[in-house]
Amino acid sequence: MKKMIIKGGNRLSGEVTIGGAKNSTVALIPAAILADTPVRFDTVPDILDVHNLMIILQSMNVKSSFSHGVLDIDPTQIVEAELPSKAIKSLRASYYFMGALLGRFHRATLTFPGGDNIGPRPIDQHLKAFKCLGATVSENNGTVHLEAPDGLHGSHIFLDVVSVGATINAILAAVRAKGTTIIENAAREPEIIDLATFLNNMGAEIRGTGTTQIRITGVDTLQSMNTHTVIADRIETGTYLSLAAAMGDGVMLNNVIPEHLEAYTSKMIEMGVKLQIDSDKIYVPKSDQLHGVKVKTSPYPGFATDLQQPLTPLMAKAEGHSTVQDTIYPKRVGHIPQLQKMGVRISANNGLITIDHSPDLHGADVEAGEIRAGAALMIAALMAHGTTVIHHASNILRGYDRIVWKLNRLNADVSILDEDAKVDLH
Repeated sequence: MKKMIIKGGNRLSGEVTIGGAKNSTVALIPAAILADTPVRFDTVPDILDVHNLMIILQSMNVKSSFSHGVLDIDPTQIVEAELPSKAIKSLRASYYFMGALLGRFHRATLTFPGGDNIGPRPIDQHLKAFKCLGATVSENNGTVHLEAPDGLHGSHIFLDVVSVGATINAILAAVRAKGTTIIENAAREPEIIDLATFLNNMGAEIRGTGTTQIRITGVDTLQSMNTHTVIADRIETGTYLSLAAAMGDGVMLNNVIPEHLEAYTSKMIEMGVKLQIDSDKIYVPKSDQLHGVKVKTSPYPGFATDLQQPLTPLMAKAEGHSTVQDTIYPKRVGHIPQLQKMGVRISANNGLITIDHSPDLHGADVEAGEIRAGAALMIAALMAHGTTVIHHASNILRGYDRIVWKLNRLNADVSILDEDAKVDLH
């Protein structure tokens, strides 16, 4: 276990380069085992989730190496094996191995995935998709068994709710199935388009990603010919936009895709942040005289649930009253009592989060219950007077590429220590 130590109050300036998208990468790595050749990814974020997925690959005799943002995976000697439950339980995205293994071997056995505690996130739509494709599903003591002894076949899948995870798992299972699969009410996130681009470049036939209907014609083989560059992480981008507006004297964000963040940046502009948006970069000037806004999360292209928490500290800086209604994960409120310890005037009632102007934040001992809650605490700590100790900081490291190095280059004072190490509070 790790803890993050932040000595707050430093003004931030300079440049930061956004890494590859976590939510793409954690789907691309399981997708790699569908290939009949080695594959290479570029601009891969250096996060704990990547290293945990590499452990899972190793258990199947899939060799991988990762250095300077380049990840090589060789699935040509893959074998069926029991997957390490500790690594599976460390991140929810491990469930993408269900679709990938089902597509490759026509069977899969996985323990229920772990990940962030942000309220109920059932996998019933994933299992529904697998059943439509011809798999039988059984569950026993927290383990899911999938099997399609006669192979998978194309089908018509209607998702009852818009689900990124179920859309991706359905694609992974269908891409090598016999016949044509149509996914209705599909999620539209950029990370799904990124996955389809990778698979199509290997010979898959996937059409319609970015819309609510995806059509997949199964193929017999997938062969990688080129390096796939992972798209920029829109959630990391949004996090740095928030901290730059909160504590920056001028911060440039490079390697961004502004089109993926329009719902978010429009709210920042509404708050009074004078963003200068270019084709692949965003400049955040020093921001004063901000005012409150109302945020309501919704599926892409709406305001992302993963960005409501990173925006919260900036809302606390704004004059007046702000509200957040998370329609995706209404129980995503674990950050609230932690921010209250730091002096943020924030509360939740009947699914509505309320934030009022909080001019005097102070350092405190807090806990990062999940990735994006940790990001909110991190930004608040940068704004606060004194030293903040964020326990369970491994949750932050799961999702943010080289976070300590990037923040310190912007003039922050951030360090990572083992949980039992002593902290100098002065």
